[in-house]
Amino acid sequence: MQAAEVHQRDTYASRWNLPESLASGHIDLAKLSTIQRILLITDGTLTKILEAYLHERLHVVKLSEHKMPAAYDILPLSLKIGREVIERKIFLQGLTTQNYWLYAESIIVPDRLDEKFREQLLHSQQPIGRLWIEHKMETYKEIISLTREIAGDLAEYFNLKREDQLLCRTYRVFSNRKPIMMITEKFPENYFKLAIYPIP
Repeated sequence: MQAAEVHQRDTYASRWNLPESLASGHIDLAKLSTIQRILLITDGTLTKILEAYLHERLHVVKLSEHKMPAAYDILPLSLKIGREVIERKIFLQGLTTQNYWLYAESIIVPDRLDEKFREQLLHSQQPIGRLWIEHKMETYKEIISLTREIAGDLAEYFNLKREDQLLCRTYRVFSNRKPIMMITEKFPENYFKLAIYPIP
């Protein structure tokens, strides 16, 4: 992650404003479908929303998951450089269609998590949202930014052209009044445009 990106995230975390964030990412909510707007600004469990909309069960496909010292100060998580974090990159994939529906990157503070939750996170294919429910974990989400970006290397997974656009959101998650993780979720702008998605 470039220093400018870190600075931008830290700025949004300290004083986030939805209209300003939308303007900076050139996102006009009025031009999005209802489900796209819900996916971008919901504070609910995204996995359950997608499963209800898509009419299929989703599971996690892990691209990478590593414990490592933080390479920089992460102000949204109140972390100093060198503190241990888990960096995780995943897709949510439909069990029926085998389609990749959403890509997510997470920075997680392991020593702020319950031990059982942490072990399941590391060793299962369950989405984080489903684990929150399973462990009856009380959480609060705070959106940091809403942006649009080029698909680039993610294009092949979503069957897109590299220059196609993704809609993205970054938020941090609190539990017991402490920030425990920061998550960035991305999905193609041309996904979820229909009011009702056809049942597979």
